[in-house]
Amino acid sequence: MAKAACRQPLRHITGSSRLSRYVVLDNLKEGVLKPDLYEPELNALYRAVLAHYGAVADPTRVRDPNRKGCVENAIQHTQSTALKGRRFESIEEQNDFLERWETRWAAQRIHGSACRQVQAMFEEERIHLLPLTGFAYFVQSERTVDDATCVRIDHSSYAARPATIGSRVLVRLFEHHLEIRDRTTLALLRTHPRAQHRGSVLLPSDERPYNPSRETRSILAQARQIGPATLALCQQWFEQDGRVGHSACAGLSRWPGAIQDASSNKRASVRCVTACGTTPRCRPPPNNCCSKLWLPWMRRYRENWT
Repeated sequence: MAKAACRQPLRHITGSSRLSRYVVLDNLKEGVLKPDLYEPELNALYRAVLAHYGAVADPTRVRDPNRKGCVENAIQHTQSTALKGRRFESIEEQNDFLERWETRWAAQRIHGSACRQVQAMFEEERIHLLPLTGFAYFVQSERTVDDATCVRIDHSSYAARPATIGSRVLVRLFEHHLEIRDRTTLALLRTHPRAQHRGSVLLPSDERPYNPSRETRSILAQARQIGPATLALCQQWFEQDGRVGHSACAGLSRWPGAIQDASSNKRASVRCVTACGTTPRCRPPPNNCCSKLWLPWMRRYRENWT
């Protein structure tokens, strides 16, 4: 919605691929998140578009109609003339009709108060508009840096240093890459290509923390309660991956417990880990454990790992 709100006023309302230097916003939510007389809070994407094109947006004062444009009157005029008594099957069909109506009738009419043709007045303003160049649209969200100095985006982990563990950062998700920025200064911290596979970890080996943390001790304590085979496998994963292996160890600690609840078999965890231990790098659910004994429980609890 914010992407459309940024693009439509620039390309469609102006009638060309150009932008005015000064834009008056009527505090639309896609542009202004919090209206204020001195420091309004703008949408991050809208603010980035303005900075890219060198334009200025001035949110109007609340309950001050004299400082606003004639947007409401233009909408009322369109509804009472072009759209009156008409029905459309889709929004695309309506937009196509309005574009033809704008070109053949609205732009050619004589404006009531100015007593001049609308298209002629716009041609005088066109030379003062800024040209539109390519802009990469993004989706922005906040994430917390986890115990492995990463942020989780779409089930994949991305390195976030120099951001500290537990801090909040901004993540801008583009089509083919993402940016991690400081939440206060918007300074660029890291840039990563978007992961192609679910569960990927984009963290250099020299940045992986291998010292145990409180979360590490908590996960190993849960594995110890299940059995010695589960504890040994979790310790092996932690030695290989460091804190990045927390998610796999935590998943394995929960997986045998679910099987125990389903089968009421006290030796289920040992047999499952023994089968899974044939491939130390596997991750739950253990897809290489194709035994008919465990296949029903894997299907039942697959949703735990999605």
